[in-house]
This record gives sequence, structure tokens and C-alpha cells, in this order.
Amino acid sequence: MSPEQDRGFTLIEVMVALAIFALAALTLLKLEGATLFGAVAIERKAVAQIVARNQAVEILTDPVAPAYGATNGVEENAGIAWRWTRIVDRMPETRLQKIAISVMDPDGNVAAQLMLIRKGGT
Repeated sequence: MSPEQDRGFTLIEVMVALAIFALAALTLLKLEGATLFGAVAIERKAVAQIVARNQAVEILTDPVAPAYGATNGVEENAGIAWRWTRIVDRMPETRLQKIAISVMDPDGNVAAQLMLIRKGGT
């Protein structure tokens, strides 16, 4: 080959380089999508925990002990209507109440749970 023919890349070399670049770019895009999905899931769990803690604060700051049994409600937070369930049971020590709070997302999946104990009524 003459020196003039040795310069530059062949068509096959360029196509192989483009194929490798395309595979790397697709892998990075897929990784970014998985990262965004994970971030959204973590944010939703954090907001659900906030809803559960809001319910706990309401219970703990109310001077009147909550009634025994189950109570349901809806709280909107971060633009999402979260359904919560609160179950109040007696503890072996009769002056204490065990309160279980569950928060469900709009699809009905449990997104957060919280359990607390407070001084109850008689």
C-alpha cells in the first residue's frame, strides 16, 4: 500500500466504533432510567412515612386517648391521596394503648407502617 492509502479509517472500522458507542450510550440510558425509578420510589416511601408520622403526632398530642378499634382516613400530601388505617389495641398493661398505623398508596399497596404506644384511658 502506498502512504496515501494508509491514512484514515476504513468503513468497517468506523461502523464497529459506532456500534460500540451505541451500546455504551444505550447502557448509560438504561442505568439513568433505573436510577430515576429508584429515586421516585424512595421519595414516595419518604412521603408515606411523613403521613404516618403526622397521624402519630395527632394521636400523641391529643389529650384524649383514641378509641379502641380501627379508624380509616385519607390525607393528601405531595399531591397524592394517601389512605391510612389506625388500629388501637389494649396492651397487657391496661393503662397503655398499642397503636398501629398503616399508610397505603393510591394503588392500595402498604407504603409505610408505624407502631407506637401511648398512655390510654381506662
